[in-house]
Amino acid sequence: MPINWSCSPLKDSEVEAFKEKVKRANITPIYGHMPYVSNLASPNNEVYRRSMQTLKTELYRCSELEIPFLVVHLGSHLGAGLNEGMRRIAKALDYAIRDADGSVKILIENSSGAGGQIGSTFQEMKQVLFESEIGDMIGVCLDTCHGFAAGYEFRSLEGLASTLKSFDDILSFELLQLVHLNDSLGEIGSKIDQHEHIGLGRIGDEGFKLILKSPLSRVPLIMETPYDKRRTDEDNMKKVLDLARPS
Repeated sequence: MPINWSCSPLKDSEVEAFKEKVKRANITPIYGHMPYVSNLASPNNEVYRRSMQTLKTELYRCSELEIPFLVVHLGSHLGAGLNEGMRRIAKALDYAIRDADGSVKILIENSSGAGGQIGSTFQEMKQVLFESEIGDMIGVCLDTCHGFAAGYEFRSLEGLASTLKSFDDILSFELLQLVHLNDSLGEIGSKIDQHEHIGLGRIGDEGFKLILKSPLSRVPLIMETPYDKRRTDEDNMKKVLDLARPS
C-alpha cells in the first residue's frame, strides 16, 4: 500500500511492462489501493483536498494500467462527527469519479473503528453508498482483521453465520468484490488495527477454517500479513491452503 503523497506520472514503458507482467503471471483480477496517508473524511481542508485529488489520480492510474478495482479507506472524521465525515466522503467520491472513464470500480474497505474511523459497521458503509451519487460504481472490500476488531465474530459457526447474515441483509453479497484475509493481534471489539499472520492471532486456525469454507471464499482473497522473520508471504499462503483443505 502506498504510504505517501508523491506520485510520478506513469511512463508508457512502465504501463506496458506492468501489463506484460500481469499477463505472464496470469493473476486476475488485479486490485489497486489508495495511499495510506489519504483521509477522505478529514476536517482539515488541505488534507481533504489532497485526498480527493489523490483518489482522482489513482482512478486514472488504475485505468491506464487496466486495473479494474481500487480499494479505498474511508478515513476518520477526527472528532468532527460521523455525519460531517460521511458528507465529506460522499463529496470526495462523487468528485473523483466525475471525470473518470468508468473502467475502475471503487471498493470501500471496512475499518476497525479506531480514532473516529468511518466504516467500522456495515450500516456506516451502507450510508456511504446511499449518500454518494455514484453508489452503483462502488463495491465493498471486507477486511477480516478490521471486522473482528470492530466486533464482528468469525471464530464460531454461529458467530460467522451472524456476521455474514448482517452483511448480506445490510449491504448484500453482490457488492463484495474482495476479502482482505488477515488475522488480528487485538481481541474482538478492541478497535485495534494490527494485522497478524494467519492463525497466529485472535481469530486463529479454527476461525480461518470456517472463513475458508464460507461464502467469503468465493471472492478473491488477498493477505496483508506482517513483514517479519516469523513467516514469509509464501508461508502464509501455504497456511491458508492447508486450512482450506477438507477436514
